Amino acid sequence: MAEPIQRNKVEFWAATTIYVFSLFSLSIDYSPNEFYFQNTNLVFHYYEHFFWPQLVRFTVVYLAFLLLNFKVAPKLIHRESVWLNVLLVLAAFVAVGVVTGITDTYYKGYLITKYDYVQEFWNYTFQSSFQNTLRLLLVFGFYTFIKYFGLYLLSNSVAIQSKYRMVTQDLITAFMVWLVSVFILVVFDVGEEITAVWTIVSLCAILLYFFSFYSLIPKSLAAKRPLLSYELRVLLVLVLSYLPAALLLLPMLHDEDAAFGISFFNALFQLVITAPATWMLYQRQQKGKEEVYVLKKELGRSAANLDFLRSQINPHFLFNALNTLYGTALQENSERTAQGIQMLGDMMRFMLHENHQQKILLAREIEYMRNYIDLQLLRTSASPEIVIETNIEEVLDQKYIAPMLLIPFVENAFKHGISLKQKSWIRISLHCDQNKLYFDVYNSTHKKLENDPEKDKSGVGLKNVKQRLELLYPEKYELIIRETPEEYFVHLTIEL
Repeated sequence: MAEPIQRNKVEFWAATTIYVFSLFSLSIDYSPNEFYFQNTNLVFHYYEHFFWPQLVRFTVVYLAFLLLNFKVAPKLIHRESVWLNVLLVLAAFVAVGVVTGITDTYYKGYLITKYDYVQEFWNYTFQSSFQNTLRLLLVFGFYTFIKYFGLYLLSNSVAIQSKYRMVTQDLITAFMVWLVSVFILVVFDVGEEITAVWTIVSLCAILLYFFSFYSLIPKSLAAKRPLLSYELRVLLVLVLSYLPAALLLLPMLHDEDAAFGISFFNALFQLVITAPATWMLYQRQQKGKEEVYVLKKELGRSAANLDFLRSQINPHFLFNALNTLYGTALQENSERTAQGIQMLGDMMRFMLHENHQQKILLAREIEYMRNYIDLQLLRTSASPEIVIETNIEEVLDQKYIAPMLLIPFVENAFKHGISLKQKSWIRISLHCDQNKLYFDVYNSTHKKLENDPEKDKSGVGLKNVKQRLELLYPEKYELIIRETPEEYFVHLTIEL
């Protein structure tokens, strides 16, 4: 409701709905003024004396409301083109007064028999028309004041609710919707009884709903039979409100019996309809809160698990890199050692700053993977029996990926696919097609010695990356791993 576009939609469709229902009521072949024509011995024509006058009246009032509510009033509130909009208000007042005055000469044509001159009848009709138009304008002014006052309350609802727990944003919104509906019923003059019933029943339903949510139901939950306790509390509230509701209806109906009758209907309606519905909605909300709590708890576990997996992976890569630098230093080549240290610095910077983000640029992940491969090449380039082939496309688009998803497969290939004593090879390819990433890693495999401590270990990296894929890309990835005595193959597809 605080958003202008949404508020305007609510008001427009509320007014349009009432307008359409008013037009629909004209299709019923019944006219309340036919009786008066018959009593004065005047010929009554349904379309001439009822349908067309009311159709024109409803349409003009509807259009005037749209003009004043959506064009004139907002500019006057913001003090934009004040004099022009004041003139538009006066023009709308005169237009509605004149049009309804003309239609009343037909709709109330039976009154002509009370006057000696036709001019006197016209004077009375137009005077009554402008009085009613002025009343509608005052009602519209009151509605506009309440609406913008309600918007002010909505914008400060958090501060207000901190002092008054029941005065929530939903309550203010519901009150504004109620006010709009009552205003439109008054404007279209659908009848005193209909307006009175809707006004008191809907207002009491709103108040009972929020009072039950924040007071009656919570206090009843401690009882042995909470539903019965709640219904008894509601019954007590309705008994106490019966007389005040009737007194509020008296000025609207001017009929004591009708006022007390509608007040009794209101109490029965709230007890049978509103109270049980509120209880069901409260129970559903509590169930929803429990589900949200469970989901948050599970989400917290997943986040903690993800952080734990990352903490396992990072040291793993760090020690691998240090071992590579150690082997390079043994070859007594300071230039290559310096190059390896620079690569290691870039990798450690990546792990410290970007590895802890939820998503990073795919280009940064690829850059980290290239540094890792280049670092490994320092160790293997001196051996002609080791072949490393890469076909990694450059990614220029702003594509994002969870960090450290690709490198474990590369690390695994170098860990298990390279032997300084046997012929070894690794092939790595990566390319993107629209929003999909295709990543393949092939490597040779070698039979491990019986005394190799890594013989029966599959490695922390691959196990963790599978869990991370399931957490971060559920139903958005495909991971295929095949292993033969000579080859190990990984194919990964991710929908970014």
